[in-house]
Order: sequence, then C-alpha cells, then structure tokens
Amino acid sequence: MLIRDYDKRLSSVIKNVGFSGVVFVKEKEGMILQLAEGDADRANETPNNPDTRFDIASGCKIFTAVGICQLVENGFISFETRLKDILEDVFPLFDETITIHHLLTHTSGVPDYFDESVMDDFEELWKERPMYLLNHLRDFLPMFQNKEMMFKPGEKFHYNNAGYILLGLIIEKKTGLSFHDYIQSHIFEPCGMKDSGFFRFDNLPENTAIGYIDSEEGTWRTNIYSLPIRGSSDGGAYVTAQDMILFWEALCNDKLLSGEYTEKLMTPHAKADENEYYGYGLWISKKNEAIFKYHLMGYDPGVSFHSAYYPESGITLVVPSNKSYGPFTVMEEIEKDF
Repeated sequence: MLIRDYDKRLSSVIKNVGFSGVVFVKEKEGMILQLAEGDADRANETPNNPDTRFDIASGCKIFTAVGICQLVENGFISFETRLKDILEDVFPLFDETITIHHLLTHTSGVPDYFDESVMDDFEELWKERPMYLLNHLRDFLPMFQNKEMMFKPGEKFHYNNAGYILLGLIIEKKTGLSFHDYIQSHIFEPCGMKDSGFFRFDNLPENTAIGYIDSEEGTWRTNIYSLPIRGSSDGGAYVTAQDMILFWEALCNDKLLSGEYTEKLMTPHAKADENEYYGYGLWISKKNEAIFKYHLMGYDPGVSFHSAYYPESGITLVVPSNKSYGPFTVMEEIEKDF
C-alpha cells in the first residue's frame, strides 16, 4: 500500500499548520515516508532531523500499561487487584473497590490532579506547587490524594492522569525499582529504543527538541516552566520516531507480552465516544464495527504527538512535534489513503 502524492499534499498541510517535528510512516516491507520539519532549537536555528528526540506527553501511558500487564502476566498482581491492597492508607477518601483494571481504563473515578475536561491551562498547576519539585512519582500525591472521588469505580470513562501516576507507584511497590528504571530495563531496552528515556528538563541529551509555545502575536517562548521537571507514568517520556516504530513492532509481535496479554491490552475495554474506545494505555478507533486503528496521543504546552498502528494494512505512523499543535492534522491527511 502506497500513500498517493504525499509530497505535494503533505507539503501544503505542513506549511499551513506550521508543523515542526517528524513524520514516519512504515509498512511491513519498509519505510513509506520519513521527513523532518522545523527547528529543534529556534534560538540556534538547529533543525529537527529524523533522529531528534521529542517529548510525547501522554503518549507514553502505553509504557505504563505494558509494565502493569507484565506484572500481571508474571503473577505479581491481577487486573482485579484492589488499589487499597497495594498502596495502603494513602488515600483516605478513595473508594475501596478501585481495581487496577479501573485505573488502566480511566474508569476508576479517582480525583485527578489535572482534569482535562474542566482545566485547559496546565501551567496553572505550578502556581501552588513548583514544577521543579516533581522529581518522583510520589511528589504528585499531595495534588490529589486527599480529594474526594469523582464517581463510583466502573461507572463511566473519564480520562484521568492521576490514575496513571497510581499505576506507576504500583510498579515501584511491586518491583522495588523506580518507575523510570523499570521502563528502561523492561520496555526501552528489549525494544532496542536506545535513544528514548525519561530525561530531566534541566539535563536534556543532545539532539532533543525544545518545546515551543507560540502566541497569537507571533512571539514564542519555551515550555521549560510549563511541565514537571521529569516525565512520569502519566506522561513526559522522550522518544525518537524510529524508537516508537520499534515499540509498535515489539508490542504487536508479542515481544513485550505473551499473545494473551497483548490481546488484553489491545481489547476495547471502555467506550469513550461513538467510535472511540480505550484499551489498556491506548485508544482504539472503529469503523463499521471493525477496528480501524490503535493509537496514542499526547498534548502538553509546547508538545504534541500522535502515533497509530493500522491492523488491516500493517502500517505504523509516528508524528511527534515540539509545538502544541500539528500532528493531528498531518495524521488526518495521511489517513485519507487508508
């Protein structure tokens, strides 16, 4: 399957949206499309390239979900294990029936530290709790652990970042490793994702894109004061587009989980919208009752990301950006050929 006239069409879309990032599209037989646009560092006019690292925001929830499924597969926990049986006496107002399945599928009802349905400015969070203090997962707890539940577990789907912080803490509790070390040794390394990691904002490695926030007046600033100093189990890993391709290949070929648990992860567990579902750590879109794509997305100030695997064609798409917008429009254009 080839993408028709993508050069001309994508050039127009990229220009119109002011895209800054990388686009990778791969078929089973090889790469269909690979391009880089915009600057990784505007001040020094350093362009993005195919190997540039990008922050993928919530796109990395899939890594947390895979880590949890690995623990289930190895008998450390089950999907029905209750939160209160692992992290005791930490959440005085939380429902005692919350399970790991609820947390994975955004159906737990736990209070969120950043509820995207009612808040639109992530930067507001750091007025009371400076972002440079969020070095570890436990540093997020004061932002939500004493709040009341939003709804009863299992009642509905409601996208929830705090739930994935809790899943990261469960990984730490059950393995004795930091969340970052676990993902590095059990996901990044087995996949061959040698350029990916949870890097500190104040110590980024070479060839890493700086995130930019553009104003309507035409000025810009970096996102250095807009995000936690280090990514966590709900968002903020840095990856290259090629590394993300390697992750999809490892996941879909049962190299991270057995076939049984890969299937569990990629099963539509919760309905989010008319044709949109959530599995464990990833979105699932249907067309005519059939699965059209498994996909990931992430949005933070100065960061945007979309990636998808299309099971019918075997195509994988990765579009990271160091601006707050662009990947969805690019993905939408490419999907016209699918």
